Amino acid sequence: MNVLEQTLQGIHGLDAGMMETARTRIDNLIKPVGSLGKLEDIAVRLSGITGSLHPVIDRKAIITMAADHGVYAEGISGNPQEITLAQTLLFERGLTGVCAIAGITGAAVTAVDIGIKGELPEHSGVIRRKVKHGTDNMAEGPAMTREEAIRSIEVGIEMAAREAEKGTRLIGTGEMGIGNTTPSTAMLAVFSRRDPLDITGRGAGVGEGGISHKVAVIRKAIDVNRPDAVDGLDVLVKVGGLEIGGMAGVMLGAAAHRMPVVIDGYISSVAALLAAALEPKAKAYFFASHASAEPGGKLASELLGLEPMLHMDMCLGEGSGAALAFPIFDAAVSMMTRMATFADVEMKI
Repeated sequence: MNVLEQTLQGIHGLDAGMMETARTRIDNLIKPVGSLGKLEDIAVRLSGITGSLHPVIDRKAIITMAADHGVYAEGISGNPQEITLAQTLLFERGLTGVCAIAGITGAAVTAVDIGIKGELPEHSGVIRRKVKHGTDNMAEGPAMTREEAIRSIEVGIEMAAREAEKGTRLIGTGEMGIGNTTPSTAMLAVFSRRDPLDITGRGAGVGEGGISHKVAVIRKAIDVNRPDAVDGLDVLVKVGGLEIGGMAGVMLGAAAHRMPVVIDGYISSVAALLAAALEPKAKAYFFASHASAEPGGKLASELLGLEPMLHMDMCLGEGSGAALAFPIFDAAVSMMTRMATFADVEMKI
């Protein structure tokens, strides 16, 4: 049995009894019932995930998966592919968007080279788990082999286990990779059975052919590869990305360790769809941080059945939205641990 199979078997449902106990406590806090809205729902789910009435999330981490894409050769991006490597090197220096946001929440940010085209310096601070130097061109054939797809997911599982060993209690997912909205949109089109035209956006900067060319490339990739919509792994193999597999692995690994996972934006949400396709029970551990400005973001969240907490018109990626949402979880935990019940203050209503 491989690591992926073991992890899937280790994912179980939430603690329903503890969730009921948490809901009862919240309904008896010194406030009108339901007056803290979604904060209450978050607290209940955190109790169900952790099995504790007073969850602790004092240690937080963002895991950012970095990779390149062979489909870049089709001219789907206006940005140099070398940006992936150059930007990834900035994570250790704390100079990226997610680092700036995570810094105020006390969250650690870890960048992982899961498939960058080219080699990073040995002492870059980036964790090197390269599966291959970017995917193959999905417009001409599968993006990767089945073995490579499984390996990408298992890298994410490894990273989640690594955080669990360090005592991390809350994980956010992020990505870095020029051109990665193209495979993300291809995967979403397959999972949703929607025409790519309805969900394709500009990403970080569309190529000279514009949206119409990007759509044509995605349609071609789907036609050439014929991914099976009910086989998540096949979708990843045919039209996916290594960082998407890596993020899905982080989510599955976190669920197996009973840790809540905060999904970033569009590409992370597609990774969550993949993770949920591999093990539906994992979805109970996922929280959607923000509504991505990418056209497919809303659809991805709807398919997951998750409502984003923030509406900030963001589409940076990296895990930036997840980091921005972390204080909301701190507030939910504080509500559970610091707020009195009516019985505590001997108040009758």
